[in-house]
Amino acid sequence: MMSFTIFPAIDLRGGKCVRLLQGDYNKETVYGDSPFAVAESFVKEGADWIHMVDLDGAKEGVRVNHQHVLKVAKELKVKVQVGGGIRTEKDVYEYLENGISRVILGSSAVSNRSFVEKMLAEYGGRIAIGIDAKNGYVSTEGWLNTSEVKAVDLGKELAKSGAETFIFTDIATDGMLSGPNVKAIVEMAKATGKSVIASGGVSSIDDLKKLKQYEQDGVKGAIVGKALYTKKFSLRDAIHEVNGL
Repeated sequence: MMSFTIFPAIDLRGGKCVRLLQGDYNKETVYGDSPFAVAESFVKEGADWIHMVDLDGAKEGVRVNHQHVLKVAKELKVKVQVGGGIRTEKDVYEYLENGISRVILGSSAVSNRSFVEKMLAEYGGRIAIGIDAKNGYVSTEGWLNTSEVKAVDLGKELAKSGAETFIFTDIATDGMLSGPNVKAIVEMAKATGKSVIASGGVSSIDDLKKLKQYEQDGVKGAIVGKALYTKKFSLRDAIHEVNGL
């Protein structure tokens, strides 16, 4: 039986572990000076995967905090998926060749479709597509811009191009601890027919259980950030209660 994957999130800015409120770079809380130490604590609690985002990279359009990401992948027994500032084939190759399990392509799915399609053709399931939506439309460049592309339409098109995994974030819920936008997440999974990892808004173990109910529809996991950092619940308890492990 497939288990619903809970991805603890580590967002990197200036080499530190931070969280932004609704992606706003002016609303930052620092939760740790050492991303590695934070990752290590998640592994001790049973994490199979860690979700890492290079926030500086997302904003600058080039990888900035990659050394921290690679250290986690190389030195801890955990799978890492990473996004932020990945714009070239060299970026993708260097991550995947150095222990990263999955690379997330986000803004480039809108701005450079041919690059994304090429990466999907070359690396298949090791590429995840990050779709960040605001009122149903795709946001790009670290959420600084909103495009005229509908999130569901982008998902459908990229599924046809070989995407197997989507990470769907509803910006309105991110960092708000208000509960995930289950309707939009399930809609994305059904529209694409692929695996969708929910991101944004998880505030309780009940939120995770609610998402797990849609596992058959393609909702295969959830990324949890602020709820873990503010100790709403522990990763260990979430894994145990959601998957009975």
